Amino acid sequence: MDELAILTLFSSFSFLFFGFGCFFSPRMTLEFIRYGLNKQERWLTGVLQLMGSVGLLFGFFFNPLLCLISSTGLFLLMLLGLRVRIKIRDSVLQSAPALIYALINLYLAIHYTAIILL
Repeated sequence: MDELAILTLFSSFSFLFFGFGCFFSPRMTLEFIRYGLNKQERWLTGVLQLMGSVGLLFGFFFNPLLCLISSTGLFLLMLLGLRVRIKIRDSVLQSAPALIYALINLYLAIHYTAIILL
């Protein structure tokens, strides 16, 4: 399995886990309170994460354009997450996952763009 496949599946399954966590995890609920975000924003985040996850998974098997759209959306979502982390003055270590997932999905978006254009 090549690195693009590994990163696509890693991101997809990660966001599947995080998306469901937005709905069912008491720890995640407390984190969103700490972020200063309300229940609707937590649920919207969860829905967007699940949509991105499913889009990556289906796109991986059926349509690279869906991977491009999903990875771009997840990249933007993680940039917003990083912005929230900076706004509440989280440490670099606390902010690192948002940055790492943003970079992974930017990498995926660039590569899926190349696949579609070539």
